[in-house]
Amino acid sequence: MPSETVCIVGESGSGKSVTSLAIMGLLSDTGRVERGAIELNDEDLLAKSKKELRKIRGNDIAMIFQEPMTSLNPVFTVGDQIAESFKYHWGLKKKEALAKAVEFLKLVGIPSPEQRINEYPHQLSGGMRQRVMIAMALTCSPKLLIADEPTTALDVTIQAQVLELMKDLKKRMGMSILLITHDLGVVADMADRVVVMYAGKVVEEAGVWDIFEKPYHPYTLGLLEAMPSLEGVPGRLQTIKGTIPNPQNKPTGCNFHPRCPFATDLCRQKEPSVEDTGRNRRVACWHYKSLPQREVI
Repeated sequence: MPSETVCIVGESGSGKSVTSLAIMGLLSDTGRVERGAIELNDEDLLAKSKKELRKIRGNDIAMIFQEPMTSLNPVFTVGDQIAESFKYHWGLKKKEALAKAVEFLKLVGIPSPEQRINEYPHQLSGGMRQRVMIAMALTCSPKLLIADEPTTALDVTIQAQVLELMKDLKKRMGMSILLITHDLGVVADMADRVVVMYAGKVVEEAGVWDIFEKPYHPYTLGLLEAMPSLEGVPGRLQTIKGTIPNPQNKPTGCNFHPRCPFATDLCRQKEPSVEDTGRNRRVACWHYKSLPQREVI
């Protein structure tokens, strides 16, 4: 929905980043979307040519990648890298594009932007590089901003600043955000709606507070129980035993059943479909109605 923040959560290997790359049309040659649709403004992006997608990327959809040090080109100044979008999408000359780059560096809170446009990525701190990535993503006022774990490499203080910046820009520009993260603290702070993925599939979807108050899927429950508490409850943290299955060797039935403490023979034999449970909630679990409630601290 417009102006909504949706968070995709799950362990590494659950399919979060691949989903975002599929939306952007940036899957490698070994990856493809076999069925379904990716719709933006009632248009299927899968039906677009590469040339048409290049026009959409940056204009309507933009992406902040996971690690700015590897996403930014080390041999070009940050000013040139931001200006490139203005030259390609707006048709501006180099001088005009660099002036716009300065404006956007100011927008994302980088001090002395006139100086910073002439610097290279290695001359900036991690937090400033991430702000440069955000500035690049916002150059054409996208309708949808995809952020793939944008704060993973940052310390807690800078992480909080970047998240506050994203929330502020969302309000000012009226865009929607698709935020990919494994940090449930970030989810609680940012999300309107949460999508939980496991082994490449959506296993639960609900409003953020519904997810925290009463998860319907055992995997979601396991993720929440593994969170440290501010109350400092003594003892070991809960863990989810095992690992996500290899995509080429998935178990029969529910993908999560080898790790699920509530699995039954039905779970081992038949994969559950995603069921609409009302209140804008969906879940793929045979036993979601009998899942124990967690204690909300």
